[in-house]
Amino acid sequence: MRVLTEDEWRAREREHVARVRRWTVPYQERRSRGEKHPVHDFLFQYYPHRPAHLERWSPGPGVVLAGAREFLERPGFREAEGGVVVGELPAKRVATVRALLVLLEATASRAPRLSCFGLHEWAMVYRQPPGQVRHNQLPLRLGPAGTDTVVESLELRCGHYDAFRFFTPPARPRNALEPSRERQVELEQPGCLHANMDLYRAAFKLDPFVPSELVADCFELAVEIRELDMRASPYDLSGLGYSPVRIETARGRAEYARAQAAFAARAEPLRTRLIEHCRTLLAAER
Repeated sequence: MRVLTEDEWRAREREHVARVRRWTVPYQERRSRGEKHPVHDFLFQYYPHRPAHLERWSPGPGVVLAGAREFLERPGFREAEGGVVVGELPAKRVATVRALLVLLEATASRAPRLSCFGLHEWAMVYRQPPGQVRHNQLPLRLGPAGTDTVVESLELRCGHYDAFRFFTPPARPRNALEPSRERQVELEQPGCLHANMDLYRAAFKLDPFVPSELVADCFELAVEIRELDMRASPYDLSGLGYSPVRIETARGRAEYARAQAAFAARAEPLRTRLIEHCRTLLAAER
């Protein structure tokens, strides 16, 4: 096993905490003031990982932390010769890691599809009464009628269940696919913005058995993807400093597809690293 001196691991811990506090601190400050951010709050409210847990650092397996007895108060760590180390994967978490591996491998095996154009956010407000729109503090760029026209003029091709399940009832029959939780492994593909945001979910579900730097890498990618997700949405975010990606136009759809492809390329090595960690953890259980 590799050994980190106390100075070494404390430096990595400080670096990780400073990195993620760019996002956790503003979120907590907004919460204390009762304010909402329609873009960034999603990363803390949709994904059930507390800011304090995101800030918590782990070296991942195979690393001995010298002089780190404080880590013994946290789940997943044990004493080792020379210090403290991440322990074995608990039996109760094996099924979770297996399920993650199946989904990650299936997604990685497919070519990216880049033809959905972010219409899932439009389908979530299609024919929705004004008071029931999800982000009702934001105006719709094209208004309700214009938004509905876009949905009716373009084909809905969403294959991600956790986006599809928020479609309005009139939008659901318009979708070319019928995603479900049971079909997630069958339909997930690496061009999907939500599938790539969900790498963050996979990473924190493996905590502390993966390095926290990998969790932070996935989180930061999810932040950027979320920004594109909302810029391409029907909402007017100009008051927050976001320029729209006008997917209602051919030029906007091309812009969206280019960004989608770039995110798929950036997600690929993160997905590969998560797959490798899952395989290593499960191999140790045999």
